[in-house]
Amino acid sequence: MFGRGKKPIDKPAAEPAPPLKEAVREARIEAAERSAVVVDLRDAELARLELLSEALDPTFKDIPDSVDLFDRGVSKGDVPRLWIDVVAHVEMGRDKRQYRFVQDTRYGRAVIAETYEIPAMAEAVTRYVARRLVERERALADDAWSGHAVAGKMARPERSRQRWGLFWTFVFGFVGGAAALFVLALLSQPHP
Repeated sequence: MFGRGKKPIDKPAAEPAPPLKEAVREARIEAAERSAVVVDLRDAELARLELLSEALDPTFKDIPDSVDLFDRGVSKGDVPRLWIDVVAHVEMGRDKRQYRFVQDTRYGRAVIAETYEIPAMAEAVTRYVARRLVERERALADDAWSGHAVAGKMARPERSRQRWGLFWTFVFGFVGGAAALFVLALLSQPHP
């Protein structure tokens, strides 16, 4: 009755889930493949930045040895960069083929130049280096001139102090003389 004699319907057996060890192994393989791609991209960025650095060799050879403004070098961090000086560097754009020359300022990062071509970027960096050298020369010239001006300004406060000293001497002399005359007038009156 009621289906006692019927055989249960065989359902197709579901594939057993892979064991956890197998799933972890597959996840590690996928992660390794992804990280290999990331490493390859980073290596490509470093290679491009080193090519640009080599293209800049003539520019940096012309900088006098006495000038220590520039410290060129490739840093190999999460974002590889070709440092020109303390505040300016070249990094690769989002597509990893475009060079982006940026400078850190008080107001944030300013993009100086962007290009896909090494010669164009080398020219932009050369112009930047030239501007920095001119700024340095002006600063040194201003220091030389302001040194003379500072000596002149140092003498002025000294003269000013002398003038104030003479003024106060006159004031105290005047007040002292007036007080002496007042006391003399009081003493010279007859007593009743």
